[in-house]
Amino acid sequence: MDCSLVRTLVHRYCAGEENWVDSRTIYVGHREPPPGAEAYIPQRYPDNRIVSSKYTFWNFIPKNLFEQFRRIANFYFLIIFLVQLIIDTPTSPVTSGLPLFFVITVTAIKQGYEDWLRHKADNAMNQCPVHFIQHGKLVRKQSRKLRVGDIVMVKEDETFPCDLIFLSSNRGDGTCHVTTASLDGESSHKTHYAVQDTKGFHTEEDIDGLHATIECEQPQPDLYKFVGRINVYSDLNDPVVRPLGSENLLLRGATLKNTEKIFGVAIYTGMETKMALNYQSKSQKRSAVEKSMNVFLIVYLCILISKALINTVLKYVWQSEPFRDEPWYNQKTESERQRNLFLKAFTDFLAFMVLFNYIIPVSMYVTVEMQKFLGSYFITWDEDMFDEETGEGPLVNTSDLNEELGQVEYIFTDKTGTLTENNMEFKECCIEGHVYVPHVICNGQVLPDASGIDMIDSSPSVSGREREELFFRALCLCHTVQVKDDDNPDGPRKSPDGGKSCVYISSSPDEVALVEGVQRLGFTYLRLKDNYMEILNRDNGVERFELLEILSFDSVRRRMSVIVKSAEGDIYLFCKGADSSIFPRVIEGKVDQIRARVERNAVEGLRTLCVAYKRLIPEEYEGICQLLQAAKVALQDREKKLAEAYEQIEKDLILLGATAVEDRLQEKAADTIEALQKAGIKVWVLTGDKMETAAATCYACKLFRRNTQLLELTTKRIEEQSLHDVLFELSKTVLRHSGSLTRDTFSGLSADMQDYGLIIDGAALSLIMKPREDGSSGNYRELFLEICRSCSAVLCCRMAPLQKAQIVKLIKFSKEHPITLAIGDGANDVSMILEAHVGIGVIGKEGRQAARNSDYAIPKFKHLKKMLLVHGHFYYIRISELVQYFFYKNVCFIFPQFLYQFFCGFSQQTLYDTAYLTLYNISFTSLPILLYSLMEQHVSIDVLKRDPALYRDIAKNALLRWRVFIYWTLLGLFDALVFFFGAYFMFENTTVTSNGQIFGNWTFGTLVFTVMVFTVTLKLALDTHYWTWINHFVIWGSLLFYVVFSLLWGGVIWPFLNYQRMYYVFIQMLSSGPAWLAIVLLVTVSLLPDVLKKVLCRQLWPTATERVQNGCAQPWDQDSEFTPLASLQSPGYQSTCPSAAWSGSRPQQVTLAVWKGKVSAEPPPAPGCSHRCCSSSPRHGCPGSLVGMLV
Repeated sequence: MDCSLVRTLVHRYCAGEENWVDSRTIYVGHREPPPGAEAYIPQRYPDNRIVSSKYTFWNFIPKNLFEQFRRIANFYFLIIFLVQLIIDTPTSPVTSGLPLFFVITVTAIKQGYEDWLRHKADNAMNQCPVHFIQHGKLVRKQSRKLRVGDIVMVKEDETFPCDLIFLSSNRGDGTCHVTTASLDGESSHKTHYAVQDTKGFHTEEDIDGLHATIECEQPQPDLYKFVGRINVYSDLNDPVVRPLGSENLLLRGATLKNTEKIFGVAIYTGMETKMALNYQSKSQKRSAVEKSMNVFLIVYLCILISKALINTVLKYVWQSEPFRDEPWYNQKTESERQRNLFLKAFTDFLAFMVLFNYIIPVSMYVTVEMQKFLGSYFITWDEDMFDEETGEGPLVNTSDLNEELGQVEYIFTDKTGTLTENNMEFKECCIEGHVYVPHVICNGQVLPDASGIDMIDSSPSVSGREREELFFRALCLCHTVQVKDDDNPDGPRKSPDGGKSCVYISSSPDEVALVEGVQRLGFTYLRLKDNYMEILNRDNGVERFELLEILSFDSVRRRMSVIVKSAEGDIYLFCKGADSSIFPRVIEGKVDQIRARVERNAVEGLRTLCVAYKRLIPEEYEGICQLLQAAKVALQDREKKLAEAYEQIEKDLILLGATAVEDRLQEKAADTIEALQKAGIKVWVLTGDKMETAAATCYACKLFRRNTQLLELTTKRIEEQSLHDVLFELSKTVLRHSGSLTRDTFSGLSADMQDYGLIIDGAALSLIMKPREDGSSGNYRELFLEICRSCSAVLCCRMAPLQKAQIVKLIKFSKEHPITLAIGDGANDVSMILEAHVGIGVIGKEGRQAARNSDYAIPKFKHLKKMLLVHGHFYYIRISELVQYFFYKNVCFIFPQFLYQFFCGFSQQTLYDTAYLTLYNISFTSLPILLYSLMEQHVSIDVLKRDPALYRDIAKNALLRWRVFIYWTLLGLFDALVFFFGAYFMFENTTVTSNGQIFGNWTFGTLVFTVMVFTVTLKLALDTHYWTWINHFVIWGSLLFYVVFSLLWGGVIWPFLNYQRMYYVFIQMLSSGPAWLAIVLLVTVSLLPDVLKKVLCRQLWPTATERVQNGCAQPWDQDSEFTPLASLQSPGYQSTCPSAAWSGSRPQQVTLAVWKGKVSAEPPPAPGCSHRCCSSSPRHGCPGSLVGMLV
């Protein structure tokens, strides 16, 4: 038997077709093709069940435990717990097991609940009824029973149950409208087209008689890409082959609109649908704080091992004398004497590891997760970041990067739709050198009683008149605009003659602006019907053009074309696109005049397009058809073959003219960029626009300034000089002033300093990134990076989407490893958004692909200012304090235990009771730091917005550097020494209570623990700048809870305990006067160095933030970030507000003026404070105060 056939069958039936071929064949309606066609071999595909859940009832416990113990801290505590169970250790297994059990259980319950919700959603989706065509009849079954090859009927407003190839609809032209809001957030109607040879099948009987096979690519997640072909068999003739693209594919999750019903055949089902393939999460990004936290954890692990080793060695040194090794009260058994020395030493080492293991804070990870999760709501609840025009607010797609918003050093921003509104207005067109200005269009609305055309130069000749009308027809025909009828909620837009009213819809705002603009110039696009485009000319006559081909726009070609046939039989190719892609393909026309006008418009910041055409003879068109058909039906490399075909077709053009469209700058875009630059952040603009247009926008948004010296690294300059020479020349220019532009400067904002701006285009970047002939590319890249670092701003124009990601990656992995942020609004920005450390999508007019793929989404670019300078600043301050505080309080906790071993013969005796060991991190000290990390405001929100330079104080992970980490660790060691030896010396002289009883070791340990709990809690209270009643409740409540718990724990004989060593210990300790003195004195001494350090540093070497804090009283009521708490502040609290910026001879006061909801800060015109923001009253009531936001 032929082994290859067996192997083939095994692969098909067991492994699945997709494991060994690049395409799949689907038999429509499961009907075998006619005799003579390829063999009918049914293929195995998954059913239509959607499974978004991670767990099942049976695998939840093992799978969840496996995932949780992959985290190093959890695994470490599991090992410690097992060691406690296996060997005789000084502490009970409960002390490690209970905190670990608490952490694991809370996480498992959270994840289990989330998965249960996913199961519910999956079941609801999988049990939805679906209409199948079976034996010419309509059958209703559950969605999960649908199979590849089934023919499905979908009615209006129903959701497609799987990915379908559109066969036919009730519409005569074989079209349907769908919305894909659940897939990509776009609510506009998209038109899809049925297969040409099947669109006439309107009934169940007709569709059931269809003989066809579909060949298509294997499932892949790109929503906007599909390659396939359909073979339709009729009688015994050869099958008709038609190409299939994304316009024929109806995606699961999309909804049918404005169409009564459609028929489609299932090609991807269940987890192979594009919607399901997009469930997979993006690559995990980790913040700089998390990396620092893991490094600190390793340091503390080394400290732990060192402590255990030191104690193990000292134990055997101590026991080297016989009476110490085997005292009379604890003689060894014979088996103990005969144990191997190394085994005994290893067991003792593990016992010391268990004793000191609490230096590793297991609860820190849970606290950090809760802080990030709860803190992320502060952005979504921020009313300042809500856009009333669009009704959109900010979105948080991941909370893991909150603190990274406070560390950004480079911002890479798109231009169109991000810095600008993407709201296009047609300004003018230039035809044969004559300029036409339809000056009566304003935001798409027609102003009454105004002439249509304003000629600003001489009228064209007769031949020019023909070219003029050809240009207008080109604009009316070369687009993908749809016409919507009067029932549009935005209201109808009428044509100039007051007749037909229509609204234009397109995925590109440019196209709508052009069609509306040419409408004012006398030519109105009416509709596309039965493949004929209808336009209304100046004489109110309707012209019909048959649409033969559309050569779609793409970001590489940067142009699009249509081939149309007029009523007279003339065939035209109309092409429009960027000047860089049109001019090289032009052989005739007034190129110089039009190029001059294009460059002038670009300098003014207008978006320009060029329009060209050529007339085709029928033979030429036949050749084009064959070329396109061959490329369209190809299953492999279809896009490449189409691009090659388009390249051959779009040549030898005649230039008609150019258009200019204005895209206005977004509100406060310039203010935002200026603030970000003052914060020490470098802003780069990455755009596909031409250099002059982009440069004009950069000047308008203050990225470039009047004193900025522009350096060009463009193709034009490289053609004149070699790349090597250009780079070295630029390098010499900027390095003359190296050192003048550092992070501590105002990024080129100072007038007395030379400020450089760099402009680079995509072609030049390709040369820089391209490996050199000797195989190295590093030299040019390093030189380029050196030039960029010395420039205050960089503009990258003519960038392809992939090049945007390359730029981000280049900076991201440079030697400084700066934190990068990418922001954009379109699908072409997704690659750079995913590449950057933090990706932000703008919820704009180019769909929601950017917002869906980003870490955060905001409605407008101006909201980036508050997101970074306020939210990011607070997030970083809070979480860095949380991390350092956790390590600090655990050093305070464990180091006395280490010192105690020197006084108990290294016997592994515990200093603290088991209950204290267990509850220290879970109950006694957990809530205050969690509340601090959610609510702390070291300065007010308004000050952070007004003084962006404060952002520099936290740059480069300033609060988690080694110097700060060592300070916190040394502070913990000092406090631990004070706790232990202070209590020790107190006990040395006062060992008897008033009733004659002697203090024991548990009383000593309890005294140390009490001083420690009060010290670490009061340390946090001293660090708190922003007090509310919740802070008071949690901080003082935690201390009260500890006292009450200790009274109960030691005041009752608990029947479930096999020991009562703590009975009456705490009460006895409090009954002693020296113990009270010790607590007060030791807490004061412990806190004193930190207080002195802060006072001295603030006076002698204050940071910008500390200067602001020292200035004057802050109006906290005005700047509260926590709306429910704004009115609930402590009545006795008096906060401070900054005015360092204006401190001088006059009193240190700041006038906060509120103009239409906008807070502005300005020096007071005269002594005195108009809004009492510097008054001495405990509560500040400032007129017009802002409603605070959660941050």
